Amino acid sequence: MIDPRLLTDEPEKTAAALARRGVGPDVLAGLQELDGARRSAIAALDAARAEQNAASKAIGRRPPEEREAAIAEAAALKDRVVALEAARDATDAAHHDAFSRIPNLPHPDAPDGVEGDGIVLREVGTLPTLDGVSEPRDHVALLEAADAIDLARGAKVSGARFAYLKGEGALLELALIRYAVDIALARGHVPVIPPVLVREPAMYGTGFLPTDEQQLFATRDDDLYLVGTSEVPLAGMHMDEVLDPSELPLRYAGISPCFRREAGAHGKDTRGILRVHQFEKVELFSIVTPDASDAEHERLVDTQIAIVSGLELHARLVDIPVGDLGSSAARKFDLEAWMPGQQAFREITSCSNTTDYQARRLRMRLRVEGGDNVPVHTLNGTALAVQRIMIALVEQHQRADGSVAVPAALVPYLGREVLLTR
Repeated sequence: MIDPRLLTDEPEKTAAALARRGVGPDVLAGLQELDGARRSAIAALDAARAEQNAASKAIGRRPPEEREAAIAEAAALKDRVVALEAARDATDAAHHDAFSRIPNLPHPDAPDGVEGDGIVLREVGTLPTLDGVSEPRDHVALLEAADAIDLARGAKVSGARFAYLKGEGALLELALIRYAVDIALARGHVPVIPPVLVREPAMYGTGFLPTDEQQLFATRDDDLYLVGTSEVPLAGMHMDEVLDPSELPLRYAGISPCFRREAGAHGKDTRGILRVHQFEKVELFSIVTPDASDAEHERLVDTQIAIVSGLELHARLVDIPVGDLGSSAARKFDLEAWMPGQQAFREITSCSNTTDYQARRLRMRLRVEGGDNVPVHTLNGTALAVQRIMIALVEQHQRADGSVAVPAALVPYLGREVLLTR
């Protein structure tokens, strides 16, 4: 959530920033009106409470013949306070709902544009030559030939966009997870296996509610959501906490299954495991002081590149335009890997700086000696999304006989140099 004070303290700058995200002047005018109404409701309530307190204290000082009237006056003031409290609560609710739907202010360096307008900043690795492969196979053909995946039975048991990983497919997943965790661990991230069912405040606090509810799986009988990323429970760990500067930075690597409905993606990427409802991921998450978030963003991206480079994958780093940012992100970088089976680059990681947006919603603050506590900054980035990295790995390292050469960095985790042999 943005700081409402920006609308009064820096109105022109805030309006210009939000205009880049499609928030027009009519919406801003509505926000300013709500903010003014909220302030007025609070002031009116405070004044009425002060008047009520004064009237109550004065009863004992009034002559006996005037006390009955004074008591009636105090009772009337009490009723007025109750009414003003209800008005304040209604104004608060409207204010909260409206501001919760406003996206984060974009970083000044984030490029303008919409989906597809990202700026390629650099390339990682080299385009695979696939020596001896006349027609590249996609991941489905490669994995099915080795009985490493079963899409048909996944659909039979759970429906579309589910799969069984079997044999070498399952072993590859486990090897990839531990490989990514070890790199994150070496770079100061504490491994965490978090809960993947969370309450509404955690979803709201990270910005997935109310705007992205259509992407979430919710339980039928409990007030719980399945997380689409372990960013949610990792951020929720420190909800309602005041952190000392000496505790920061806090860096985690969440290891969890993730669940997304993929609403609005009907008929898109239906083949294989590129876009599925359940997937496994290692997620990087950092909590830092406000002045350190830009540097931490670069650091997280560097960790992602190290993971992808170690797997000898060809990818490119893309600066995502403002029109394609999630609501909580001020700036985002994606790594897109080359997928020979599609002859296209596809996203395998993302890395977002959410500045103080999530922290403000989660009431996660930094202790400031001699001053008001301030929201911390939070950042998140995919260390490894198993299914997507698996696609890039088997397709880029495929050989003419249908087997896959295992990158040297992964051999100690997988225990073999060649994969998908029958």
